[in-house]
Amino acid sequence: MLLLVASAGFAQRRGRAGATFPILMPDAFNGGFLFCRIAFRNQPAGDGGGWSVDYPRADMNLPFRLSELTKTPVSRDALGQINHIVIRLTDPQLYQCPFVMMTEPGGAYFDDAEAGALRTYLQKGGFLWADDFWGTRAWQTWAGEIAKALPPGEYPIVDVPLEHDLFHTLYDVRAVPQVPSITFWAFTGGRTSERGADSAVPHVRAIFDAEGRIMVLMTHNTDFGDAFEREGDNHEYFLEFAPPGYAFGVNTLLYAMTH
Repeated sequence: MLLLVASAGFAQRRGRAGATFPILMPDAFNGGFLFCRIAFRNQPAGDGGGWSVDYPRADMNLPFRLSELTKTPVSRDALGQINHIVIRLTDPQLYQCPFVMMTEPGGAYFDDAEAGALRTYLQKGGFLWADDFWGTRAWQTWAGEIAKALPPGEYPIVDVPLEHDLFHTLYDVRAVPQVPSITFWAFTGGRTSERGADSAVPHVRAIFDAEGRIMVLMTHNTDFGDAFEREGDNHEYFLEFAPPGYAFGVNTLLYAMTH
């Protein structure tokens, strides 16, 4: 670990609950795909575990599988390890990330500066994937926060039909998989709806730009991040959730990079 940190040139920044997270130096932006994660503050009224859920293994595993399953080059350090970066919406590196991801956004809070930066980023052609939030309260909290950046009168949230290119960019995804966290799945004997009847149906929703391209992708009542992060923790979980999870994840990255 010390060798990896030294070779990548990490700086440390204070994160959620006093934890530190690495900020990669500019050489991470080397022309290959770079997974960029958004660090954000939580609000008491929300429903979410914070920005670092699924971090850092999901951030490494998804680009690694992208490199295996496609010809897409991904960013690596001098030792061949997958690069990934954690940034705030107000960090200037945001505009070097054509793709950013948030997990458990049902607890997120944006101030005016963050909302403004996110709006500018998305209008410039950026792509945000918000994943792993469950039930009505989490949805309402997220809808209120994303509305600060993209007012719904101008940028409505709509359900993405299964006929959309997103579901067929590379893999033919014919249904929206409900991926539970591995902990919930294990302790409930294989159940998938983390909020019971309130999260029984998984949704893929989006905000589109004026040309019909997705700017914000929202996967509600499902946790694709655990399909990536936990792929090596339990073989049964892997067999059930990793294939549909990676099919959708790879499609999403390819769509984001080509639209």
